[in-house]
Amino acid sequence: MSGDRHLIDMRSDTVTKPTPGMLKAMCEAEVGDDVLGDDPTVQRLQERVAALLGKEAGLYVPSGTMSNQLAVKAQTSPGDQVVLEDGAHIYRYEAGAPAVLSGVQLTCVEAPGGCLDWPRVAGALNGANVHCAPPSLVCLENTHNRAGGRIVPQEMVVAVGAGAHALGLRVHLDGARLWHAHVAGGLPLAELAAPADTVSVCFSKGLGAPVGSVLVGDRAAIAKAYRFRKMLGGGMRQSGLLAAACLYALDHHLARLAEDHARATAIAAGLDHPLLAVGHPVDTNIVIVDVDAPNGEAALVAHLGAQGVLALAFGPGRVRLVPNLQNRDQDIPRVIAALGSFAA
Repeated sequence: MSGDRHLIDMRSDTVTKPTPGMLKAMCEAEVGDDVLGDDPTVQRLQERVAALLGKEAGLYVPSGTMSNQLAVKAQTSPGDQVVLEDGAHIYRYEAGAPAVLSGVQLTCVEAPGGCLDWPRVAGALNGANVHCAPPSLVCLENTHNRAGGRIVPQEMVVAVGAGAHALGLRVHLDGARLWHAHVAGGLPLAELAAPADTVSVCFSKGLGAPVGSVLVGDRAAIAKAYRFRKMLGGGMRQSGLLAAACLYALDHHLARLAEDHARATAIAAGLDHPLLAVGHPVDTNIVIVDVDAPNGEAALVAHLGAQGVLALAFGPGRVRLVPNLQNRDQDIPRVIAALGSFAA
């Protein structure tokens, strides 16, 4: 579409394309061979993200899924128990990787709004029994994708970290959208990351870079992850070209996440339809729309698409809209109007 009828893509914040400034930074990047450890742009990115999150070291990897799985593999042994929330990305959307790659047993705990607290974690941990998988790792997610970009209260994260560490367990935080929790909630990134031993942050979602995540943690854990990255084929050569996009995103796209949050809030506030409702509180940039109609998710996605708005079916009766870098304020009335004209 062209003019004021351009296509509005809100399927995800992963659909963005590099801005002209980002492309320029990529073209001008100083590169080396990252597998050999001498790409200076990758080194700058890893060091900067580790410092931002208050950790000793960082590792640049191709995707958030790889970052999460490296964290699991580096902090567990085959046969261990890993406890996480039932809607967690690691469990729902990473193709069964913990079982295949790490040989661990996942114990999934239901928690309101994806906010996993220590009593629920403690109740799910296996005891010292030869019949049971020994617990070694607890995984959290902030913000929580499946719960509509929900910010997990920091006191819950702190309590889980303290409880797990008191028992000798490690904690991994899937912070693919931790940037959003920082911008919306105002807490420093290092404070958000402090209760976890390892943290994954993604650049190809809200920050608009084309590729990549960084896993941070203590030097021993990152050294293990470095070896496993190579084992899984995640070692890239002149990846400074991609890391430069991530550095540019930190400089230019972090604070502007507030714009995406405001647009998501406006969509939720403007929704007025007898068959549609906002399924979760809108803390950040994700709007989950519940559809009260048979096969409603498919019908709503098709209807929105016909109106030039791309959305994503997100389970039975659920549709996800994610305002992102390439949307504009002018898009929001069109999105609200398209939702309002839906007929089951």
